[in-house]
Amino acid sequence: MKVRHIIFLSTILLIVLFFSAGLYYAYNQGYIRMNYPPLTEYPVQGIDVSHHQQKIDWAKLDKKLVQFAFIKATEGGNHKDSLFQRNWREAIHNNIPVAAYHFFTFCKGGDEQARNYIHYVPKDSIDLPPIVDLEYGGNCKENRKEDLIAEITRYFEILEDHYQRKVVIYTTNEFYKNYLINQFPNNPIWIRDILSKPNLPDGRNWLFWQYTNRGKIEGINTPVDLNAFNGSREAFEKLLIKR
Repeated sequence: MKVRHIIFLSTILLIVLFFSAGLYYAYNQGYIRMNYPPLTEYPVQGIDVSHHQQKIDWAKLDKKLVQFAFIKATEGGNHKDSLFQRNWREAIHNNIPVAAYHFFTFCKGGDEQARNYIHYVPKDSIDLPPIVDLEYGGNCKENRKEDLIAEITRYFEILEDHYQRKVVIYTTNEFYKNYLINQFPNNPIWIRDILSKPNLPDGRNWLFWQYTNRGKIEGINTPVDLNAFNGSREAFEKLLIKR
């Protein structure tokens, strides 16, 4: 009786472990995720990419799923993404509206980082406003809030004067809560929330939603971030910059 009980429990444990491993694999490979924003509610959806996605076959991308592309351009004061120019050229060649984003580092000044972005992102080829990535991940030691906000403000001033568009802020819920509540009220928000539909703590509206970091798109050999625009197709068209 005792042996049978042990065998039964061992079998149940193995089934649970096998099922859990399968779920983890499916989630890690992008076969399942927490968010599935429907095209009926979010008719404009797109991707954000960097060198981590390796060489993308832009011609193979499904234009119904990739209606815009946010492409990493720069980071800090002197770094350029190794695949920025290729991604930028190929996306434009395939008629995908583009915006370039900059990863803002806490250990460089706003002036220096703005100059780096402007040097690589051509004013006459952007379709959507410039983007700044504000988050903790991969960043330098955090600064005092007042100092960091001052540097971000300076960065915005330079970019908005150059491109004549308000900078879009990409951020996480954690960073938003600690730094951005009641800050930069006129700058659109692109929020990361891979667990549920975004709900910012101060009730602020968001413009773009990064709803998964494990998306699967034909033409991209790696997992890719998927995003949704919070509005109609007509509203998105109004956001586009006429070249």
